[in-house]
Amino acid sequence: MQPLRSAKRGAGLNAFPATEEAEPRVYARPGLPVAVPDDSPMARVSVPAADQSIGVKHPVLRHGFVVLVDYMGNDAAIVQAARVSYGQGTKSVRDDRGLIRYLMRHRHTTPFEMVEYKFLVRLPIFVARQWIRHRTSSTNEYSARYSIVPDEYELPPAEEVRHQSTRNRQGRADPLPPEVVDRFRSDLDSVSKEAYAAYTRALEAGVARETARLLLPVAYYTQWYWKINLHNLFHFLSLRLDPHSQEEIRLYAAEVAKLASVVCPVAFEAFEEFQVEGLTLGKRERKAMRALLEGKSPTEACESAGLPLTRDDGKPMNTGEGVEFLEKLERIRTLD
Repeated sequence: MQPLRSAKRGAGLNAFPATEEAEPRVYARPGLPVAVPDDSPMARVSVPAADQSIGVKHPVLRHGFVVLVDYMGNDAAIVQAARVSYGQGTKSVRDDRGLIRYLMRHRHTTPFEMVEYKFLVRLPIFVARQWIRHRTSSTNEYSARYSIVPDEYELPPAEEVRHQSTRNRQGRADPLPPEVVDRFRSDLDSVSKEAYAAYTRALEAGVARETARLLLPVAYYTQWYWKINLHNLFHFLSLRLDPHSQEEIRLYAAEVAKLASVVCPVAFEAFEEFQVEGLTLGKRERKAMRALLEGKSPTEACESAGLPLTRDDGKPMNTGEGVEFLEKLERIRTLD
């Protein structure tokens, strides 16, 4: 596939002169701004590794893909926004990295909004319905009112057809018997084919496309352009890379993260350390942690902090704040 090339990219953010050397941007008369001097270059930032990925399809699932269409900004744009009060750009690579990590740790999010991405995504409708819940983005979707939906649907691999989870009411858990898996995949395949055949018959009979599409199940694919800034992308990824998220959207999130991290590697390093791999402790969890430092067992620490581990009938809980605290301790113990 030929890469989709965007506007000319130049020397980057450091091409801007220091504030004290630039002509003041004031209005000579009402409504007439002073022109930007010719000696003040406004070159667009370029990340060569990211430029090579623009327009390249990265496959996900059977018929899906993620394409980086364009981007604006990089790690330097984050730093420049954070230091705007100084009227200077970057100081050094080491200082820049430390500043970005500080911003991430202390949740100073506005500088991350200075970086934006545009993706082209092809995905099953059931994944799209989860994805679109993240409303802090701009989306323009393929219209089945104007165009005919291609005959492409998702058929999950056998290992992804599993029992309903007893802990996560939205998720799957243990493997199913092979005969159940085979029957489900066969049913899904036949239902999808029959639905598309009915959809085709409806179109041929003159049924409007906006009505005929009602015949298609959510296993069929849609496609959209998706634009988002880095701050909101981090929020999207923190939820959709989480193990509790559905496997299919996690695969898409991983591909988006891989492409986006090339543009802002330092910001993504901080995101992975402080958000993806970080832990937060509530007030009672801090009390339990203090009890652990004083030599109490995990069970005693939970009890002293008011984090329940058993139900009223005496049976152990498999969800709740106490269980989640013990899971956090396990994550600390098993840290690489």
